[in-house]
Amino acid sequence: MSPQDLDTLALLLERASADRDRLAAELRRAEEVQRHQQAQADHLAAYREEYVQRWSRQFGRGGAIEIVQCYQSFMQRLEEAMLQQAAQVERASSALNQLRDALQQAEMRVASVRKLIDRRLQERARAEQRREQKQSDEAAQHSAHRRGTHGLAFHH
Repeated sequence: MSPQDLDTLALLLERASADRDRLAAELRRAEEVQRHQQAQADHLAAYREEYVQRWSRQFGRGGAIEIVQCYQSFMQRLEEAMLQQAAQVERASSALNQLRDALQQAEMRVASVRKLIDRRLQERARAEQRREQKQSDEAAQHSAHRRGTHGLAFHH
C-alpha cells in the first residue's frame, strides 16, 4: 500500500467524520426544535384543559347564549391550533428520526473507513515483516554459504 493510498483514505476519513459531525449538530438542533414544538403542544393542551374547567364552572351558574357561542367558537379555534401544533410536532419528530438514521449511517461510514485503514496498515506491517524476514533469511543463507565456502578452502 502506497503512502498516497493512505493519504486518500485519511482524506476520506476526514470527510466522513466532518459529515458525521455536521449531522450530529443538525440532530441536536432538530432535537431542540422537536422539544420546543412538543412544549408548545403541551402548553396548548394545558391551556385548553384550564379553559374548559373555568368555563364549565361559569356555565354551571348559567350563561347567556352569546357567551356559549363565543366559548364554542374559541374552543373550535383552539382545537384547530392544537391540530396544527400536533402536525408541527409530527414534522419535527419525522425530521428528527430521519437525522438519526442519517447520523447512524454516517457513523457506520466513519467506522468502515477506520476499519479499512487499520486493515491496510496491518497489511503493510505484514508485508514489511515478510520483506524483513526474506532479507534476514537471504543474509543467513549468504553467511552460511560463505562459511561453507571458507570451510572447504581450509580442508584442501
